[in-house]
Amino acid sequence: MTHTPDRPSENLATALSDGLTPSFADRLIHWQKEHGRHNLPWHSRDPYRVWLSEIMLQQTQVATVAGYYPRFLAAFPTVSALAAAAEDDVLALWQGLGYYSRARNLHKAAKQIMADFGGQFPTERAELEKLCGVGRSTAAAVAAFAFLKRETILDGNVKRVLCRVFAQDGDPQDKKFEHTLWTLAESLLPPQNTDMPAYTQGLMDLGATVCTPRQPQCGRCPVAADCTARQQGRPESYPVKTRKLRRSAQTLWLLLAQTLPEAQSACWLEKRPAKGIWAGLHALPVFDSRQALLDALPASASVAWLPPLTHALTHKDLTLYTARVHLPATARLPIAGQWRHDWPDLGLPAPMRRLLQQQQA
Repeated sequence: MTHTPDRPSENLATALSDGLTPSFADRLIHWQKEHGRHNLPWHSRDPYRVWLSEIMLQQTQVATVAGYYPRFLAAFPTVSALAAAAEDDVLALWQGLGYYSRARNLHKAAKQIMADFGGQFPTERAELEKLCGVGRSTAAAVAAFAFLKRETILDGNVKRVLCRVFAQDGDPQDKKFEHTLWTLAESLLPPQNTDMPAYTQGLMDLGATVCTPRQPQCGRCPVAADCTARQQGRPESYPVKTRKLRRSAQTLWLLLAQTLPEAQSACWLEKRPAKGIWAGLHALPVFDSRQALLDALPASASVAWLPPLTHALTHKDLTLYTARVHLPATARLPIAGQWRHDWPDLGLPAPMRRLLQQQQA
């Protein structure tokens, strides 16, 4: 591919008429303006809105985030509002998005911005990377969209595009190869700062809607003519994956303790530790064995076992067995936690919320 870094994107038509090959950036920017996504709710020059969307979109589909983003923004319209919020309120609005460490880091980063940067987002990528939960690619996205900085992103979609177009056959999970991709991505940046939002969005759009993991739509791709993987007739062979995800399984035992009467029932909830599964969330007490759960109950408690539930985490499949008991509101269990009537307003793990909702129905 001929790369012309000194040719701004607006000269695409001139380049074509002169018989020159427009740069990768030229074609991508032109394509994004004509065919890219323009109706996503987080398209903005506001660094807070860009940052919020980038954190939400980590390992989460656009369609899912589109439902959460407006509600979260309505509750916390500014970084100062987010910093002043209680962590429980942040987690409650995040529930269902998963990867709850993102929400906790988001909250911590908002406090950092208020305390260390005077309530203003830093404009440089290196400074943005100092925020909790912000890596190089996320920092680059904020810098490019909000501050028109010539910084490249390198998320999973972009890695796939680069590996296919330039036939890079390393494993994107390998740090040394990832460094190679960073260098390649930086070499493709458009020379004009004002082109950075369209170029960055174009990279995202190309990977998400055209250069997809399976059945890529090469006929719609603005750089298909120079795509080595397409020329080889095997675009789906890139990127190379040498590491296979190994899933594990775990069985957990949950205690659903409720007070009577059921119409005004409170349930016993604990606050999960800061690390580990469901970290920082309110949750039903969790035990590693059936006997450990039974040992925590009063001898007089009558136990009803609910049908087991299955729940998939990123690398693990959970089987959840739930013991339901009714106890007097004055009862105190020999485990951490307390009776809570306000559980609908708390941040709860998704399977536990569904379980409680089913029992209340």
